[in-house]
Amino acid sequence: MPRVTGGSQTGGFGRSAGTLSAGVGIAGILTYVYFALASHNLAPDPYGEVVVLWSAVFVTISVLHRPVEQLISRSIAERRERGEAIGPVVRTAARIQGLVVAGFVVVALILRGPLEDELLSGSATLYWIYVAGVVAFAASFFARGYLAGEGRFGLLAGLLVCESFARASFALAVAVGIASGRNAVALGVAAAPLFSLVVVPLALGRRVAGAPVGSESGTLARGGAFASAVFVIMLSEQTFLNGGPLLIHAFSGAAAAGFIFNVLLLARAPLVVFQGIAISLLPHLTRLRSRGGGEAEAAFAVSVGLTLRAIAVFTAAVGLIVAVAGPQLMQIAFSDRFEYDRAGLLIVTAAMGLYLASTTLNQAVLAQGQARRAAFAWGSCAAGFLVWSLLPLISDEARRIEVGFVLAAAFLCALLWRAYRDPAVAATGPTARQEVEAAISLADEAS
Repeated sequence: MPRVTGGSQTGGFGRSAGTLSAGVGIAGILTYVYFALASHNLAPDPYGEVVVLWSAVFVTISVLHRPVEQLISRSIAERRERGEAIGPVVRTAARIQGLVVAGFVVVALILRGPLEDELLSGSATLYWIYVAGVVAFAASFFARGYLAGEGRFGLLAGLLVCESFARASFALAVAVGIASGRNAVALGVAAAPLFSLVVVPLALGRRVAGAPVGSESGTLARGGAFASAVFVIMLSEQTFLNGGPLLIHAFSGAAAAGFIFNVLLLARAPLVVFQGIAISLLPHLTRLRSRGGGEAEAAFAVSVGLTLRAIAVFTAAVGLIVAVAGPQLMQIAFSDRFEYDRAGLLIVTAAMGLYLASTTLNQAVLAQGQARRAAFAWGSCAAGFLVWSLLPLISDEARRIEVGFVLAAAFLCALLWRAYRDPAVAATGPTARQEVEAAISLADEAS
């Protein structure tokens, strides 16, 4: 069988990333529409309560569900590349996901009082939307990991578009008068992941290859180490993206949380669009890592380099737009209830670029089998961000969050760049494939 050249390898990744990014771009626009309609049609406090709900849901699902999504994505991609069966991976990941959901429900019921009264403004409706949303996203994230690992990026894009369209429909219903109030808008958070699953029957048209579960390799210790590393990365990621609104909510109330959320959307929305590249980048780099050889290594470096250069160009373009008309565009998008300063928006734009670069480098470092180094970088920077945000070094709380975000993103980017450029120091540990397969087999060994 002829070898695939580095150029065609990166070209294939570019086409996959482009296809997925187009769909995810539509999903990002629809996410903007959801919050824009909510901001225009709700008073500041109800809008802030929807923002807090959204932040709480996405912190939880990213920490609980994304590790399984990444595990199944990488494992399927590598096993397909090697011609191995994926049935054990899918079945074991499903069991892990089921245990995670069951554990979440138990903890959420135990902590109902603090969650409902202190976080969700005493609203039982918002509490149940939170619980239902986290449970519904379990199935959505499992489907995302499966589709990414199989390279079915068209269906994955369709899943994300369906999810965002369904969520935006609830805010649109309030805008046109079909429904009214905060709860109607908030319902979209829980309903959207369920609507997104309409693509799953199409995905099941391809048979999942089976194999004896006992063929899975790896040890409990290695699996636990990798799972713990991914957990730290996901928790740290959500600290950066959703910690600001939650901290401001604790300091100054729901309306102020809504304001800082709108500002941080300048970074979050491109991250949603970038998801298309990030989701396809990890299995692509994992396949290249599995092949080995000079051509694969060159294609690995080219893929990472092209992505970083594209991020630099995109960040510069956004910075120019923000410098010229940032505050005016923010008020057009999210109503004139808040005033936005140009300096703060430019700070967040810089943080966006650094964070996008960090996300790219993180995928490369994970593909190199350096999960623990990545976890250290994320965890230390997230801890630094929290400490900075709690210290009154800058009296304006919103500006403190903005500056903390850009500083933490810069340190994170530097640490991950060093890990990516110098992977030899971690070469004595298990390979990426061993770590991933060990983590996937964790549930079987535990049972």
